[in-house]
Amino acid sequence: MSHADPPPPQNGPGSAASTGSADRPPTDAELGDTVARLTDDTTDPGDRRRLLARLVHQVRGRGVGDLFKPRAALKWISDAVAEVAPYVPVRDLETLRRHHDGLDGDQLAERLVRNAAIATAGVGAAGGGVAAIQWTATPALLSAPVLLAAETVAVVAIEIKLIGELHEVYRQPVPGSGPQRAVALVMGWSQQRGVNPFVPGVGIGAVLGQAARKEMRDRLLRRFGRNLTTLGPFLTGAAVGSYLNRRATKALGEQVIADLKSRKPKVIEGEPEPGR
Repeated sequence: MSHADPPPPQNGPGSAASTGSADRPPTDAELGDTVARLTDDTTDPGDRRRLLARLVHQVRGRGVGDLFKPRAALKWISDAVAEVAPYVPVRDLETLRRHHDGLDGDQLAERLVRNAAIATAGVGAAGGGVAAIQWTATPALLSAPVLLAAETVAVVAIEIKLIGELHEVYRQPVPGSGPQRAVALVMGWSQQRGVNPFVPGVGIGAVLGQAARKEMRDRLLRRFGRNLTTLGPFLTGAAVGSYLNRRATKALGEQVIADLKSRKPKVIEGEPEPGR
């Protein structure tokens, strides 16, 4: 995970380098690039729809057949989340303040939660729009599991990024290198709380063990079920999916903020943290 401004895009949403060639499945890096762009809170609705369509294409290229079985679908989604998590860009505090007009402390945290909720609502709306088109052609509904998988991965990635950046705001950055930090953030998302660096398994060399993966799949099952609203007829799926995603992300952000603030004395806004 990067702690600096992400590099400028090298390929457009529909480019071969972004989607993978027709004769091979997309790599983790290509899938991660798409998800990383979907987590950008400055992405406009049109680009978000195109990125979600690209993600659907990439999901289809990674073994769509198994997604028709609920248990296999959840395993695929949990594996995909674990694979893309290291590519989700988490901005450090200095970058966050620069991107948000110098805001700090609670004001900055509230802005991040608001933006993440707007982003996940946008994913729900985009997914609902795709589903609305599918309702006009029954055979196209066969791609519904792919759409649900893509939407779920995108929403979880946005929320993982939110958790990482809230840790930066409250001067509790998640330790470790990219992969280790990703594991910690996935565990934090599964538990719907801040990351506890003292919990065994969060340090160097941490991996998602059996218990952690089960916890993540249980959480994903609830998220996957919520995303079924995307398949509502016409534009009802877009409206309901957007609302439910926004509400869930806002609730998650508020829980993480409360958890982080309970761990240490409040930092005076504008005053640097000792040792930073």
